[in-house]
Amino acid sequence: MKTVSVLLLLANLGFFAWIYFGAGRASDEPQLMEQQLNPQAIRLLRADQVAALAAERTKQAAERPKSPPRATLAACLELGAFNPGDAARVQQALEPLALGSRLSQRRADEIASYWVFMPPQRNRQAANQKAAELKKLGVEDFYIVQEDSKFRFAISLGVFKTEEAARSRLAELRKKGVRTARVDPRETSVQKVFFTVREVPEALVSRLNDLRQSFAGSELKDCPPEEKRRGN
Repeated sequence: MKTVSVLLLLANLGFFAWIYFGAGRASDEPQLMEQQLNPQAIRLLRADQVAALAAERTKQAAERPKSPPRATLAACLELGAFNPGDAARVQQALEPLALGSRLSQRRADEIASYWVFMPPQRNRQAANQKAAELKKLGVEDFYIVQEDSKFRFAISLGVFKTEEAARSRLAELRKKGVRTARVDPRETSVQKVFFTVREVPEALVSRLNDLRQSFAGSELKDCPPEEKRRGN
């Protein structure tokens, strides 16, 4: 009797194992087969077909709409320098641009010219002696100041519009052996007017350049640092 009971138990366990592992796996096979790739549908492309496909993808990417480029914007530009008379004409020429609060003016004193010279000598004889020394050094372009009481008997070696040009002349004289010459402002300063424009789009820069060309000697450039800070 005990042997029969053991055999029945083993039979039940075998049946249960078949139901759980065998039948369940068989029922899953159709689903697994559906998820497998169909090897008959796979084909290799030739090199020319790969190249054609890549070209098509590149063309599609190029045809996609692109976002418009952002307009270039200059933070602060300055147009100048003008004497007061020309400044009134510039102001009138700027009115059609409707710049409003973005436009402002500043006035500054500028040196009219720069003078390269040797300081006044004690008397005419000393000035003539210094002139003779200059000629020995190969310097011919000079004259002895006669009319100016403050600089009488000084020796002028050139008057220049910019300090840079005056310094260049001084460097030439140094190479020839002239040691006592120097650079100073020659005339009293004159008042100049500058127009400051803020938040300048690229199209407006072009129009400001056109305006600049109507006034000889004027420049359109970045604002000086103090003007940039004032706008912040």
